[in-house]
Amino acid sequence: MARRTMKFGGTSVGSAEAIKQVVAIVRDFLADGDELAVVVSAMSGVTDLLLESAQAAAAGNKDEFIAINATVRQKHQAVIDSLIPSGAARAAIEAEVNELLQQHLELCEAVRVLGEATPRISDALVSFGERLSSRVITAVMEAEGLPVQQMDSNHLIVTDNQFQDADPLWDETEARIAKGLRSRLGAGVTPIITGFFGATPDGTITTLGRGGSDFIAAIIAAYLDSDELVVWTDVDGVMTTDPRLDARARVLPYVSYQEIGELAFYGAKVLHPKTVQPIINRDIPLRVRNTFNPSHIGTVVGAKTQPSETVIKAVTGIRDVSMLTVSGRGMLGVPGIAGRTFLASAKAGASILMISQSSSEQSFCFTVVDALAQNVKAAVESELQREIQHNNIDSVDVLSDIVIITVVGSGMRGTPGVAGRVFSLLGENRINVLAIAQGSSECSISFIIEQRDLERAVAELHTLALETVEKDSINRIGSPY
Repeated sequence: MARRTMKFGGTSVGSAEAIKQVVAIVRDFLADGDELAVVVSAMSGVTDLLLESAQAAAAGNKDEFIAINATVRQKHQAVIDSLIPSGAARAAIEAEVNELLQQHLELCEAVRVLGEATPRISDALVSFGERLSSRVITAVMEAEGLPVQQMDSNHLIVTDNQFQDADPLWDETEARIAKGLRSRLGAGVTPIITGFFGATPDGTITTLGRGGSDFIAAIIAAYLDSDELVVWTDVDGVMTTDPRLDARARVLPYVSYQEIGELAFYGAKVLHPKTVQPIINRDIPLRVRNTFNPSHIGTVVGAKTQPSETVIKAVTGIRDVSMLTVSGRGMLGVPGIAGRTFLASAKAGASILMISQSSSEQSFCFTVVDALAQNVKAAVESELQREIQHNNIDSVDVLSDIVIITVVGSGMRGTPGVAGRVFSLLGENRINVLAIAQGSSECSISFIIEQRDLERAVAELHTLALETVEKDSINRIGSPY
């Protein structure tokens, strides 16, 4: 018998057929005697619809947010009609759905009157996605005779008041999880818990950012001392690259916490970048598996690194980014230019994805998402106005139509020639590298190329990763369950 925390993503609960598969997976694990805590996302597409309803309400478009409300209702009603027989159970869940959707309309109307969807109100609005899905999924499982109980995560996850990107208050959260979940597991009850949101100490709903359901599942796994965290998604595991860029993409049988952190940050869509934080210190393994192919063993993520003969494990990339370059001969030896630049970028709302600086200190470059590039440029020019006027800084330039490519593998540490092999391969294929960055962890190398070269670069570098996967044995990881 094992204690597992499971998280099912939006596509895993996105339709009646998908939810049937979730029910079958939970039933199989319970039949094996496992204790389960299950975290669920909103049905696929619902979070975006709820965000659109907030925008429509702020714009005063009542007909639009009413129509969105009706669409969300139809998605959940289709599951109820398909999976819950007529009778008292169906009537009860329909009443719960109706009540939540009425609350959604009332909140949208308040936004319409106010004329603004504040971050606090937006968090409350988008929380309806998980609140609806968790109740419908619980009702389906109850109809199948499974011992489940629905729980809202705002009663478990205590956060600060940084709406739309809240951070947990760890001690309070641990106490609530211990009190709210351990006794239920001991009594043989499987809690079905909302992902994505928590609440401040006074009960105001906050969200933990997009992908925050992964984070919540990891927090619960950590404070329940789970034997394993299983993230169920719509792919067989963590892959060597995006299969849309190279059809040869394979599932990696094992990656380290450090490697998955790099992959998540640099564009891999399987896991939220924060996911591994709560489970690292407790040495809880994470497994990524496919809801629609549960016989596949998936990818295990663990603390130990497993270097391979070819060193590189995966290739990933970020599109829709721009590179800003700050340059000027007067920058040489002047302290604080970079720090002020990055502070101005942060004030413009941008996260910096990559930084590169020449040893001459006459220029440095950094990347941000396309949508914020011009705002960041203006903010940096304002901050460095005096230096620009005195010709110490020549310009702040923006280059678009670029991508960040990252090769990942913990075996890079201490292995001579990895960077040389990567860049020689790019040179042989006449792919120009615009900037390079490698952290001291030596787990990854990132570089910028033109967007038109993306698919060709990934295909060539992916060949190095495929050599690794061919030599790794999936069997050493263990059985599917």
